[in-house]
This record gives sequence, structure tokens and C-alpha cells, in this order.
Amino acid sequence: MLNIKRIVCNPFQENCYILSDDTKEAVIIDCGAYFATEREEIVSYIRDNGLKLKHLLATHAHIDHNFGNNTILEFFDCKPEIHYDDAALMESLPMQYILFFNSKLDYSLPAAGSYFTENDVISFGKYKLKVIHTPGHSPGSVVFYCEEERIAFSGDTLFKMSIGRTDLEGGSYEDIIDSINKLTLTLPHDTIIYPGHGPETTIGYEAIHNPYIK
Repeated sequence: MLNIKRIVCNPFQENCYILSDDTKEAVIIDCGAYFATEREEIVSYIRDNGLKLKHLLATHAHIDHNFGNNTILEFFDCKPEIHYDDAALMESLPMQYILFFNSKLDYSLPAAGSYFTENDVISFGKYKLKVIHTPGHSPGSVVFYCEEERIAFSGDTLFKMSIGRTDLEGGSYEDIIDSINKLTLTLPHDTIIYPGHGPETTIGYEAIHNPYIK
């Protein structure tokens, strides 16, 4: 059985997910923990459940999804893993912080530990996550798809009844629409979507109700 723990983080209400199974191996998707209480909740959840963290994954390299990467490195010796096409954005995280908050980040964030690309498979425990490249919100945005459970973690590509913004550096409205159409055409309609912000949805629901999907 796949366990999914969602922790809502930071002023942007970003969804950080911790996935684990009965082998006790785990992955984190999008560690946006900013406040001390959020960081403590993540560390305590992993420790209290006896989990062994295998991967720290990022759906994309925006600051609100990566605030807590330094804490994960400190406590669990895991560096973030991102798509190759977001490598430059990953290096610009401190500058992104300045743009959003008009002040400097007062701690260092780790560089990417490794990179993945389209169709790569990330394994932990008894499960596998397939990387689906979904550019648009950022050049290297991805969705992590677990076929066994028919679930997908969409980052800021697809939300319930909406899509990610495309006015940030490297964003493209045309690309994100193509990416979303790719998802609706390739993933089963009963696939549950766990987005980077807001509530869960399904591919089938979005195919019918999302105004950006044609």
C-alpha cells in the first residue's frame, strides 16, 4: 500500500508530499517547507514512521517548491533531483527569493544532486514513478506518474479547474497547453492528480471541466 502524506507549506500554500510503503522507503516531492514548524513536521514524520528517504524530487525549480531542501540535506543527506531543463532555474533560487520577498535568503540551498529526463523511472520500495516532461510553467516542469496506483503529482502544470502561470522566466502558454493535452490523452481518466497547490482532482474531471483543456 502506498502512503501519501501531504503537508501544506509556506505563504504560497504549496503541497509537499511524502510517499512511502511497507518497506519503509520513501520519497519527498516538492519540499516547500519554509517555516520552522513545517520543516519540523516533515522531519518528525519521517523519523516517527521509521522511513528511509531515497529521493528528494522536484517537479520544477521554483523557490516555493524548494524552500526546505537544505533541511532535507541536513537531516537525511538527500539532494534535490530535477529535470535537466530546469538546471539554470535551480541555480537562480536565491534570486527568485529576492524577486518574491524583496530581501535576501538567509540560508544556502543545495545544488541539484542529479538530473532526470523524459521517461526516466524513479524507484523506491515496491513502487516506480515515471517522469513525464510537461514544459510550460517552467522549461523543466515534470509530472511524476505511478502507474500501479494510477496517481500523478503534477506540480504547477495542472490544478483543479486551472493551470500553472506562464509569465515567469522560461514559461510558455503554448507549451503548457500542449503538456496538459499530452496528459489527458495518455493518462487514464481515473488517474488522481495531486497538484502543487490546492485540492486533488482527476484527469477525467479536468478533461471535461477545465476551461484550458479543449
